[in-house]
Amino acid sequence: MTHSKKVNKYVLKDSSILTIMQRINKILLVSFFLSVIFVSVTFGQKLAVKNNLVYDISATPNLALEMSLGKKTTLELGAGYNPFIFSDNKKVKHWLIQPELRLWTCEVFNGHFFGIHGHAAQFNVGGWDLPVGRLEVFKDNRYQGYLYGGGISYGYQWLLSPRWNFEFNLGGGYARIHFEKYPCTTCGTKLDEGDYNYWGVTKSAISLIYIIN
Repeated sequence: MTHSKKVNKYVLKDSSILTIMQRINKILLVSFFLSVIFVSVTFGQKLAVKNNLVYDISATPNLALEMSLGKKTTLELGAGYNPFIFSDNKKVKHWLIQPELRLWTCEVFNGHFFGIHGHAAQFNVGGWDLPVGRLEVFKDNRYQGYLYGGGISYGYQWLLSPRWNFEFNLGGGYARIHFEKYPCTTCGTKLDEGDYNYWGVTKSAISLIYIIN
């Protein structure tokens, strides 16, 4: 009985810390987005707002802002947040931020570009029956933790109209993942904990873009 109380105490403590971290990250992210908009409007930089249609498939609301820095450089800040729990306690709860510095071969927001990106995320995933490689582990277990890393990418933007663009972007790189493993989507008893070095695809986007100014 005493052991159970201690476990519950630690679980509640960890949960409170994660909640505080999530709130701080939301405040910082909103502040950054507002700062980018302010700088763009104040100094007349070209600014675009974007939605990643690939990311939408996971039912994750996402948004990115991209601002010109020069004739051939832009800065993109992408973010996604998924707080949802689906049927049978399936979840892919997470937040993600992914800034990218881009170099364009011709002009900004038109044609080929190459990017260098970083990423940071916090996740709580489990209950999914996905018999594909590493994803099989999510069927009978829940994993939570955080990750950080970076990579490089290539992309292309098409001009659809004076205000609308369409973009393809694919990148690869590294992520350092710290995870905690639990036996099911609602259990609080930790089975394992560790770190994993991931090398592979770190960015995949097919985006619809609106040019603000």
